[in-house]
Amino acid sequence: MMAFDDALEAVLAMARPTGVERVDLAQAQGRVLAAPLVARSASPATDVSAMDGYAALDADLQLPGAALTLAGEARPGSLPSDALAPGLCLRVFTGAPAPLGASRVVLQEEVRREGEVVVFPAVCPQRSHVRKAGSDFAAGHVLLEAGVLLDAPRMVALAAADVAEVEVHPRPRIRLIATGDEIRAPGSGCGGIPDSLSFGVAALVRQWGGEVVGRARHVDDLGDLERAAGEALADSDIVVVSGGASVGDHDLARAMFAAHGLELVVDKVAIKPGKPVWFGRCRGKLVAGLPGNPTSAMVTARLLLAPLVAAVAGRGGAPASRWDWERLAADLPPCGDRETYVRVARTDGGLAPLPNQDSASQAMLGASDGLVRRRPGDPVLRAGEFVPMLAF
Repeated sequence: MMAFDDALEAVLAMARPTGVERVDLAQAQGRVLAAPLVARSASPATDVSAMDGYAALDADLQLPGAALTLAGEARPGSLPSDALAPGLCLRVFTGAPAPLGASRVVLQEEVRREGEVVVFPAVCPQRSHVRKAGSDFAAGHVLLEAGVLLDAPRMVALAAADVAEVEVHPRPRIRLIATGDEIRAPGSGCGGIPDSLSFGVAALVRQWGGEVVGRARHVDDLGDLERAAGEALADSDIVVVSGGASVGDHDLARAMFAAHGLELVVDKVAIKPGKPVWFGRCRGKLVAGLPGNPTSAMVTARLLLAPLVAAVAGRGGAPASRWDWERLAADLPPCGDRETYVRVARTDGGLAPLPNQDSASQAMLGASDGLVRRRPGDPVLRAGEFVPMLAF
């Protein structure tokens, strides 16, 4: 068996983004930039007013209570006005181009309007309220580096670069195969065990940048499973099979890929729960084998599959493997001789270990917010101590 850290390193060593594609801005959210984002034009393109008010020349505002003649107005989106002649001012609105040479906008509430004459205060504020051309960024400026995840704030920067399309890494295409004679579709009412795990793994895959292109359930028949493996490998980047990961007569998850040239990279990991998890390569694609017990499968999927999906999506494995230190709300008993991942819930008092840590428990998954890592031989941890936690 491999230690967890070695297994994670081996899994991430297999991961490579699958290429580059150009997409419209509307399809870019949640993707990863494959090339630096360079601004096509400066922002703002010209000097603009930062407030509603009146633009004037500094020289005209030196006299207390200057009275200037209104020369017109400028709205956002209009062309820049000609330079102001002495004795004139221009009504401007926020975002409107400032007239050439005007170095100051005085707020509308600070002046007095008398018909076509604007009377300025005796002492004008020092702030110019003019945003200079290129003060945000210049044309050719790199706004976002390659490898950046395009989340909500970065989508603003993306659109501000004035580009219609952007180069991103494709989402890895992932097929899920649930195995077992006892597995059935949820809600089918035909006995057996509802296939709950596929839905959790699919959600995790999407959360970390993957695209689920298909889900299937198959009984424990090797010929049928071999055909399913071949079909899944043909049109996906990663195949995730759940169940059949142990060594019983009906545990066929590895065997179903053997006919297609499976090369095992990770074969069992010294963790609890989830020891039977495995990863490999097959026909140039990646294969992940998860245990059949829901908690074991979701723990190993969060620990190892999520970083793999994130890395193939271009995000790198680090964001999916970030452990935060949080306070315990209750004592934890000593750890045994195998590295253990304790399911916990966040409470006002800190992380509360869930009462049922059984690898088959599904109700506790509904209450779980993350995993606390326990090293082999760790002593008792008391409430109030800080522990490493990986959020689900």
